[in-house]
Amino acid sequence: MEQFKYLVPILTYQKPVQEEIKGRLKSGNACYYSVSNILSSSLLSKNIKIKIYGTIILPVVLYGCEIWSLTLREKCSLRFFENRVLRKIFGPNRDKVTGEWRKLHNEDLNDWYSSPNIIRVTYSRKMRWAGHVALMRERKYVYRLLVEKPEGKIPLGRPRRRW
Repeated sequence: MEQFKYLVPILTYQKPVQEEIKGRLKSGNACYYSVSNILSSSLLSKNIKIKIYGTIILPVVLYGCEIWSLTLREKCSLRFFENRVLRKIFGPNRDKVTGEWRKLHNEDLNDWYSSPNIIRVTYSRKMRWAGHVALMRERKYVYRLLVEKPEGKIPLGRPRRRW
């Protein structure tokens, strides 16, 4: 099979990480649009909206992120998604000098959003998973994959990307 879905992650023969991240972002968009009216509401405080983002939307996007090897393109798409959600949460901002409404810049979002960004969260989850694997016993397959050295000759040509 070229592609199949096991539980939630999509495993493909070619480009497994890119396809998985695209699928996670699609699920995150569906979740985001289901709560977008809550995130744009003026009745809720910004802290509650950030908690909604952290408990509902972010886990959907970051499910299985421990196995991702992120390239610059995937980092940009994840940051783009997060900035779009944060712009919805914080809403437009009135400029103090001119008094006009304007869209928030990325620097403003980073200043107002005190939690670590989505890229740092993925890296911290990777490190936490690596710590769990390091504490496993030798009979576990995951531990053996991480620790053991492959036998045989290395094929000629460009090496494949690894985690």
